[in-house]
Amino acid sequence: MARFELKLPKMGESVAEATITSWLKEVGDTIELDEAVLEIATDKVDSEVPSEVDGVLVEKFFNVDDVVQVGQVLAVIETDEEESNVSSEAKPEVTENVPQDVVSQVEQSVTQAQETVAPIVSSEDRFYSPLVKNIAKQEGISQAELDSIEGTGKDGRVTKNDILEYIDKKSANKTESKPEPVYNEPVQSVIVTQSQKSEKAPVVSNGNDEIIEMTRMGKLIAHHMVESVQTSAHVQSFIEADVTKIWNWRNKVKDAFAKREGESLTFTPIFMEAVAKALRDFPMMNISVQGDSIIKKKNINLGMAASLADGNLIVPVIKNADQLNLVGMAKQVNDLANRARANKLKPDEIQGGTYTVTNVGTFGSIMGTPIINQPQVGILALGAIRKVPAVIETPEGDFIGIRYKMFLSHSYDHRVVNGALGGQFVKAVKDYLEAWDVNREI
Repeated sequence: MARFELKLPKMGESVAEATITSWLKEVGDTIELDEAVLEIATDKVDSEVPSEVDGVLVEKFFNVDDVVQVGQVLAVIETDEEESNVSSEAKPEVTENVPQDVVSQVEQSVTQAQETVAPIVSSEDRFYSPLVKNIAKQEGISQAELDSIEGTGKDGRVTKNDILEYIDKKSANKTESKPEPVYNEPVQSVIVTQSQKSEKAPVVSNGNDEIIEMTRMGKLIAHHMVESVQTSAHVQSFIEADVTKIWNWRNKVKDAFAKREGESLTFTPIFMEAVAKALRDFPMMNISVQGDSIIKKKNINLGMAASLADGNLIVPVIKNADQLNLVGMAKQVNDLANRARANKLKPDEIQGGTYTVTNVGTFGSIMGTPIINQPQVGILALGAIRKVPAVIETPEGDFIGIRYKMFLSHSYDHRVVNGALGGQFVKAVKDYLEAWDVNREI
């Protein structure tokens, strides 16, 4: 028998911890290779942690709602293999005659690591996650203040949202206590402070109303959207594209494509291909802003907004989208959309996007003004495809005919993208769509 330590895996560069939302296996249960053992939630996505071995679950070190750091041991699985075959890490050989200063340095490093990873206990025996403790340290919150915060987590634990709300209220109180400035001349403008913006209006309801608590993901999305509006100077450009060629071509090939590839050919991968080409033509749309610097992205990673069953949205990312042919793009789009709806996305699959596309036409909208997905600088909304009368120009003259058209709504960050670039980019997408080859093989 051997014991395998199941650890919280690395889930992307910006993810350092996760919250356990449920255990799918209990002590004594048999587990197969790659079978999910527990479900976790990060500030990016919900996910599962699979087993790396076959065996029996013999120990669990955390409960539901506990916050776990990347690399911490979640559970122990007992296997039938030899100890050396399932060891999660190679054990270093111990050598004699190690210098004392080296030993002291190693002991100090271990102590520092334990202080960073281990739960922190207050004088009142309250546990604080490393994230909460770090926020308190950065904001200058004393231990006594931390102990006074009312926690909404399990067993009264202080969550990230609890301490951030406390900091907001503390900042608001400081602002209100400051004396109002005296001006020698009348002030014509009204200044709205951040603390005034963050004040919550009281919930007004009667006995017939239902008050619904926002989901965890809903709160994260709300915070992300407000932060984006406060960060970027949003500007929109709109353009109408004639997609009649694409409509007719897809109707001609979709059945053969589905039979051959086992995949549905929707309009989304066709539009994604056009956006990827336009980004290659206009690389200054494939950027992000950090302070006063512009980061020009080497890879074109397209975010694809996908709706979930609970009404929320998530944005899986198609990596290196400009390197995919239409078949590869269709498979990526379908796979990410299906796993998004099934809550099977991995944290890495919703990170690293450089530009986002959202299909508001799915819900019947002909256009929209989407909010930029930070830290990107642009997002394109695809409107519904409509059958409309239009002027058709021919060598014999102009005629009125029935065409399939759609609006493209481009939101971009006016801090770094001017109207010319924003307009040229969406015009390039339109041109690629309208120049579709009706004889294209797939």
